Amino acid sequence: MERLYGYVTINRAALTDGQLSRFQACYCGLCHTLRETYGQLSRLTLSYDMTVMALVHSALYEPQDEKSARLRCPTHPIRPRPVCRDGVYGYAAAMSVALAYHKCLDDWHDEHDLPRAGLARALRPAYRRVAERYPDHCAVIEDEARRTAALEKDPGAGLDQLAGCTGRIMGRLYDMDGGFFAPTLRSMGCALGRFVYIMDAWDDLDGDVRHGRPNPLRAMRQRPDLDAEIYDILTLEMAACCEAFERLPIVRDAELLRNVLYAGVWTRWTQRHADSAPRRKGTPK
Repeated sequence: MERLYGYVTINRAALTDGQLSRFQACYCGLCHTLRETYGQLSRLTLSYDMTVMALVHSALYEPQDEKSARLRCPTHPIRPRPVCRDGVYGYAAAMSVALAYHKCLDDWHDEHDLPRAGLARALRPAYRRVAERYPDHCAVIEDEARRTAALEKDPGAGLDQLAGCTGRIMGRLYDMDGGFFAPTLRSMGCALGRFVYIMDAWDDLDGDVRHGRPNPLRAMRQRPDLDAEIYDILTLEMAACCEAFERLPIVRDAELLRNVLYAGVWTRWTQRHADSAPRRKGTPK
């Protein structure tokens, strides 16, 4: 559960001004939906992950109730910002609260993070509302969070087992309503969730070892070809995710979503390798 945020993002440099404005407006749309539905505190659960999911559902189902406006908020109190949203944003807001609530609980159980425990307590009433409306989705999140916690205590648990937990969570979340496109959306979400878990395990490996936290890559840490192995695994997961995405009849925002799936999700990998690359003589630090 702690491995769900930070990797599903945009490649900003490759977006047109219009695509970037569209993404930012949808991000703000999810933020305002959170406030209106679950209160001001729920804005802390905002993420690119759920914004991308909302964009997928909106582009696929093309709801007729899309609204655009320019609104102010505490982050942008002076100049109003463009906001776009439609009917699927209520679902994305609900899943934002559900994921954040369980992430905070995991942070408390794993690291005794008091601020996270306090946020989980504050989000509990909103989460109960979400669980009443989406019991099946929340049951999957809860079951897989428990399974992850048990596997992390098992020395014999492997990367595939642990990644599968996050994959099943994201697969269920992408399957919003069990409709005609549910199998393809589940495949897309599952592969994306597995990618995110594996990327995060690789990214956090040194820190997890240093602080004694569980990480399924710990036993592989000394392999000289570890990065190459992980890159191959990640490439296979994203290939499966993109293959499922391309089977969906998405036209609107298709290029924006491709920016995320084909480039944005690799941002952290690229940054890490750029930071560790040897510099040429005379190159500024």
